[in-house]
Amino acid sequence: MSLLFWGSVLAVLYTYFGYPLILLIISRYTRRDTSLAQRAYTPSVTLIITAHNEAARIENKLQNTLELEYPPESMEIIVASDASTDGTDETVRQYAQRGIRLVRSPRRAGKEFAQKCAIQEARGDVIVFSDVATILDRHAIRTIVSNFSDPKVGCVSSEDRFIDETGRVSGEGAYVRYEMWLRSLETKVHSLVGLSGSFFAARRLLCLDWPADIPSDFNTLLNAIRHGYRGVNDPKSIGTYTNIKDETREFQRKVRTITRGISALMHDPSLMNPLRYGIFSWQIISHKLMRWLVPLFLVVTLVMNVILALQRRWYVLILSVQAAFYGLALSGSRHADRSLLLKIPYYFLQVNRAIAVAWLKYLKGERYVTWTPSAR
Repeated sequence: MSLLFWGSVLAVLYTYFGYPLILLIISRYTRRDTSLAQRAYTPSVTLIITAHNEAARIENKLQNTLELEYPPESMEIIVASDASTDGTDETVRQYAQRGIRLVRSPRRAGKEFAQKCAIQEARGDVIVFSDVATILDRHAIRTIVSNFSDPKVGCVSSEDRFIDETGRVSGEGAYVRYEMWLRSLETKVHSLVGLSGSFFAARRLLCLDWPADIPSDFNTLLNAIRHGYRGVNDPKSIGTYTNIKDETREFQRKVRTITRGISALMHDPSLMNPLRYGIFSWQIISHKLMRWLVPLFLVVTLVMNVILALQRRWYVLILSVQAAFYGLALSGSRHADRSLLLKIPYYFLQVNRAIAVAWLKYLKGERYVTWTPSAR
């Protein structure tokens, strides 16, 4: 029992602290040529904005898009509508004279299917994807595509800025900042293992294989690895979005995203074969698979701790620490004006609860295709 307890504790610690520490150490001895990514590079670009029933926000997004600074002769803008029914398409059509084209799915079949329809009509050598809720800096397109001057780069992820309505970083914002830091380390060592779905870019070649049941951001990264490219994080490419108003719907979004991520990885487990994909296999096991197994490790840690506390006194102290942590998380769930001390345990628990639910859905054979954008 003590072996199970300490094994689970070490697994959690490795996932959130050990893996980043190893990346940090390796990155100190890894030197990558960043001069290529700093060169001016303006390939032809197609910006695809995916929408489903976004009538309340689409005009603000289109205005933001028209303010983007990039050679107009080298960029086309497509709104991929997943069979919207609330007037979104009509609003987009009003911008046709300003160079914004609508590609409407023949039926509601999900975000990836809508993107696939748009990709089939896209002319750009580089395809940039953005959600309606994500606001971009006017230099965002030029900045993100400059990374493709490096021929080894297949896809590029932006960095998320997750804020509340007052502009302050929320508890999940702190969690997102941790993720962004981890991505920067992965970029220095080898490759990302995931992209920010709200704003990312890829070579057109990597967007041709586009399954409807796999998250497009994750699928793009996996395609890059399969084709011998790497994915990179660009801290200068920022996608800003506000906190989710409806936390229940945001939890459901997490469950959907994780379920689809698990499905994608289990669909091609060869990606975890180090003999075939080298260091990337270690990265995806550490960042994805181990992260998705943390709920199991937490349950084993708690159950074993209770049993061991009945046998040895000093395990009572460890159990008290666990109880205090979960108590803070529970308090965080009940107070709208949560302090950071409460927010971090709360969101940590929420994320792992979502992972647990996602595993249950995956094991029951449930899969997600359609999506409803979260209200922000």
